[in-house]
Amino acid sequence: MKKALVVLSGGQDSTTCLFWAKYHFDEVHAITFDYGQRHSIEIDAAVEVAHMAEVASHEIIKVPNCLISMSPLISNNELEKYENAEQMGSVIGNRRELTFVPMRNALFLTIAANRAEALGIPNIITGVCQMDNANYDDCRATFIDATTEYINYALGHDHRGTAPIRILTPLMTLSKAKSVKLAYEMADCWKALAYTHTSYDGRYPPTD
Repeated sequence: MKKALVVLSGGQDSTTCLFWAKYHFDEVHAITFDYGQRHSIEIDAAVEVAHMAEVASHEIIKVPNCLISMSPLISNNELEKYENAEQMGSVIGNRRELTFVPMRNALFLTIAANRAEALGIPNIITGVCQMDNANYDDCRATFIDATTEYINYALGHDHRGTAPIRILTPLMTLSKAKSVKLAYEMADCWKALAYTHTSYDGRYPPTD
């Protein structure tokens, strides 16, 4: 039986990955992280989406007071806004978007590897995408490759002859338009997107 563990934030990308996993694996589990984010609506969305996907299990993992950042996601700093993608690109340039939370994905994937190993699940799926022009360093393929390597070193899969853990990133090279098209091609996923939350200001329905 092919098993997968999906890191589910409750947003559009992770939800697309969750249903993608349902089409490619026999048994799908999900984990969601409560890391002190300002908008608990994300967690509520993850619970609803996981229910709709009929996952084998869904765990909400609390890691409060662990990650600190000036990011408005976990601080009271003002959210930086842009009129359009072109303005966003000109303002950000080569720097990171201010919503970046240092080491967040590294922490989440480390904990996901703990759960995957304990549950006998060799596949972790996450919705990162390096096509995003917000310059999130922990959404690059090179980061995923490095993380996969250190996880398997940490678990001894490199020398024990045991099956390694894989980190799968179905959206890594897709534009946002193509990721939406992928979701649309999965009818159950398209329905679930109505219950997701992808908006840094915490509003629902999400603002532009």
